[in-house]
Amino acid sequence: MRKRIVFAGEVMGELRHSESDGDGFAVGFAGDSFNAAVYCKRCLGSNGEVAYQTRIGHDPLSAGALALAKGEQLDTEAIRYDASRNLGLYAVKTDAAGERSFFYWREHSAARTLFQDPKELDVFAQADIIYLSGITLAIIGQDQRNKVLDKVAQLRASDNVAFAFDSNYRPKLWENVQAARETVSRAWSITDIALPSVDDEMALFEEADEQTVLARLRTYGLTQGALKRGSLGPVSLDPAQGDNISFPAAKTVVDTTAAGDSFNGGFLAALLQGAPASTCMKAGHDLACEVVGQPGAITPRT
Repeated sequence: MRKRIVFAGEVMGELRHSESDGDGFAVGFAGDSFNAAVYCKRCLGSNGEVAYQTRIGHDPLSAGALALAKGEQLDTEAIRYDASRNLGLYAVKTDAAGERSFFYWREHSAARTLFQDPKELDVFAQADIIYLSGITLAIIGQDQRNKVLDKVAQLRASDNVAFAFDSNYRPKLWENVQAARETVSRAWSITDIALPSVDDEMALFEEADEQTVLARLRTYGLTQGALKRGSLGPVSLDPAQGDNISFPAAKTVVDTTAAGDSFNGGFLAALLQGAPASTCMKAGHDLACEVVGQPGAITPRT
């Protein structure tokens, strides 16, 4: 039986300076959970189903995002329309080392109304794995956060549904740091597959180093997944796995926009196909190395 994973969150229009067009900009589409969904499906191919859940508007950018999702063979049945809102938008610039800076226009994004209809939570029951991120939880507001995490906890307790989570901390999206800490902590407490980045966790919980982050994450009972450490490569959350696996850094770094998202997609695709933890980490890391060598969050299909 084919496995099914549901990613939920926000897809936005992406404006990127186009060198081939003088001072013009190229338009693409991206978003942390959307990027992860696309890369997961590319890796899975026909070996699993990947659905994406969000809300979009009736504007041209929304139509473009939907067309891309369908072109990437994502199941788009859970994408709903909000007639009063449009797709969010961001511009990105990268420095010589590939590090990026973002500029957002997302206050009226349709995705911010996701899960205001309780029926949208029913999509989770159709999944083997539910994937959310801290960005998804940040943009929907406290009432929806509670309902979403309540539903996830309920499904984990009553059905064979696993929860994958990446805290992906972005301070400007949260009301305050306390709300972010409480929500992310609750999410970790019900997570089965943890995919955090060390920098995000250190920033959110004011921790000094990787070992402190790992120790705290393990207090939630987290053993499946990986702590992402950028060019150093991931380390398993399971102490029994050890940290003696080495991962080569990317040979070329052009744009790190979707490094963590592509890792998550590759990791989860391997996991859905029954691969062991070390293979899942290698799949994620190798994909991330490939993605950061090209501009844009979502690389051209090969």
